[in-house]
Amino acid sequence: MRILYQVDAFTLTPFTGNPAGVVLAADGMTDAEMLAVARELNNSETAFVLPADAADHDVRVRFFTPTTEVPTCGHATVGAHYARAVEHGLPSASLVQKTGGGLLQRVEIHRDGDRVRIGMHQGVAAFGPELNGDQVDRLLQAVGADVRDLADNGPVQVVSTGHSKVLVELRERAVVDGLRPDPVALTALSREVGSNGFFLFTRATREAHLLTWARMFAPAIGITEDPVTGNGNGPLGAYLVRHGIVPTSGGRLAFTGRQGAAMGRSGDVRVSVEARSDGELDVSITGDATTAFRAELHI
Repeated sequence: MRILYQVDAFTLTPFTGNPAGVVLAADGMTDAEMLAVARELNNSETAFVLPADAADHDVRVRFFTPTTEVPTCGHATVGAHYARAVEHGLPSASLVQKTGGGLLQRVEIHRDGDRVRIGMHQGVAAFGPELNGDQVDRLLQAVGADVRDLADNGPVQVVSTGHSKVLVELRERAVVDGLRPDPVALTALSREVGSNGFFLFTRATREAHLLTWARMFAPAIGITEDPVTGNGNGPLGAYLVRHGIVPTSGGRLAFTGRQGAAMGRSGDVRVSVEARSDGELDVSITGDATTAFRAELHI
């Protein structure tokens, strides 16, 4: 019997944060069956938990949007390991997951009574191309913003910790909340710049405990808008450090970013960035989670 969870990640309040489907004991399922379940749940991602197939990891997890498999996913990783911890009564522990894209990622289970938080080591950030002026103009037009809304602290750039995002800083929180994405235009731009997601943020959060306030659009992979994005907030941390936008302490930056408010699904991601001796930036994220429902899956 397979168990299906719906987990709301990066929140303690059900029906906020980012919902992820999680199928435990998914071994034996075909790719078509996994895709069918992901399409039925219609979350941005659904995680399928599988046994390890080599000695270098403890568990495998594959991630599917309603339309395709993706190499990794932050909120569905939080959801998958939260569901495992709750279902099996797991204690605090450190483990290694292998993703469908072959990535090996360290995951931490932090248990404090009934509260379970999940940490995910995303790894070294990779900095891709900066968008040119014409591409930036088309991107802003595609989300309903204006060049005057663009902050001037860093470039509009593709950054990845496993699943890349285009990072765009805007001046005001009201502008972020008022974005009106054009899925067709963003899908075309995704193909052009080689990144499926557009992560738009501001540091004008109006709340002292929050460094960033963001939204993320990825219509090229069937996600009109994602409520709270681990693979957006993690690269964001590295971007802020690389371009000197936020000061670090001893080469380290830790902050909380909020996303999803415009969708009524606010969630908070704790981001940690550490500059290594070789100059690379190592990124980790941590988040709470809560169960929306648990069911038996008959497939």
